Amino acid sequence: MNRYALVTGGSRGIGRAIAVQLASQGYCVLINYKSNREEAQKTLDVIIEKGGAGQLLPFDVANVHEVNTALETWMAQNPEAYIEVLVNNAGIRKDNLLFWMTDDEWNDVLNTSLNGAFYITRLLVKYMMNKKFGRIINVVSISGVTGMAGQTNYSAAKAGIIGLTKALALESAKKRVTVNAVAPGFIETDMTKDLNQDELKKLVPANRFGKPEEVAELVGFLASEKASYITGQVINISGGL
Repeated sequence: MNRYALVTGGSRGIGRAIAVQLASQGYCVLINYKSNREEAQKTLDVIIEKGGAGQLLPFDVANVHEVNTALETWMAQNPEAYIEVLVNNAGIRKDNLLFWMTDDEWNDVLNTSLNGAFYITRLLVKYMMNKKFGRIINVVSISGVTGMAGQTNYSAAKAGIIGLTKALALESAKKRVTVNAVAPGFIETDMTKDLNQDELKKLVPANRFGKPEEVAELVGFLASEKASYITGQVINISGGL
């Protein structure tokens, strides 16, 4: 197995669905998680049950030292391999109105979502460009496209990744490395379980929340050879929201 994909925040929800999807496409999936090893192991178990391959790769995406140590160690142990698909999915929410928002609520969200994507992508994109093939898919949010009250930190982080996506796509296209973003709306995950689904789905033209597997199918397509002429794009998957 020498085709590898890294999914950050791969222990639950959208990250788990993406990891399972990429494994079904023939990748050995590196499942990143910060602390919840039990849930990450469940993701790996699902992949193995379906005949796929994967590995656990714990590190905190917001800690540049942990990122560099974990990935450089993995690459040293796998000198013939490189990670050709990167899915920057890790993110957290700490919602509050801006005038009540603390420094920690702001910084923690930006450090995990935006800085984490930067640290990992900076390290891996050069290998993709050297190999003249790569797929970078950033999981953002409709919140980063339209804004969302109570989520100035989350919206800012995801909008920042959208900017990163568009700029890096221009830098890497000639090396056959595509960079795209998917922007989910309301998806049934642990991150949205505290929301009032009955009320919020009335805002969605499709009149329902999406499923993680629907996001994963889109990511799987963007990771494939079939998507080689798509780069620098942000694709909403939001039921028309």
